[in-house]
Amino acid sequence: MREIAPGLWRWTAPHSAWRPGAERDSPDDWDEYVGSVLYVGREAAVFIDPLLPPDEEQFWSWADERVAGRNVVVLTTLPPHRRNRDQVAHRYRASTSRIKRDLPDGVESIVLRGARETMFWLPEQRTLVPGDRILGAPDGGLMLCPESWLYWVSVNRDELRTLLQPLLELPIERVLVSHGDPVLVGGAEALRSCLSS
Repeated sequence: MREIAPGLWRWTAPHSAWRPGAERDSPDDWDEYVGSVLYVGREAAVFIDPLLPPDEEQFWSWADERVAGRNVVVLTTLPPHRRNRDQVAHRYRASTSRIKRDLPDGVESIVLRGARETMFWLPEQRTLVPGDRILGAPDGGLMLCPESWLYWVSVNRDELRTLLQPLLELPIERVLVSHGDPVLVGGAEALRSCLSS
């Protein structure tokens, strides 16, 4: 578990559905390890796209310390990222609602209509948490998901780029992606470069 900033952690864990040898840019072309986020704000502890690591006992001990005495919310960015949502929600009797009025202070949802994704903006942390539409690029920046990853939604990459343009108005410092390495500084610049390429 890596502390990104006070009250903000990211960890990676192997995904059980991952298989080696996927064709490049196919729907199955993603890294074995995927990222999850925990944000502990004034009002609640918020898990985003949680995937339990292999040592579950150690993870629960770590999480219990951070969650202690707080309301808990478990959020998912898109349906395939439900991963271990129900296990975390059951343990902490957590809410799983993404409805804006149900979100705790310090967490805002950004719904991408047509892309079937809800990103989360943590204003105090100046951190964006996307699901599958924005990925960590091999060069350390950001990139859009391959066209093939959009097979089950109603937008193509050009339309996705347009949907993401309003994000450029946010003072983004960090982008904690699910796939690839996160961007920990200069997130707005990395996003602008991603959307212009």
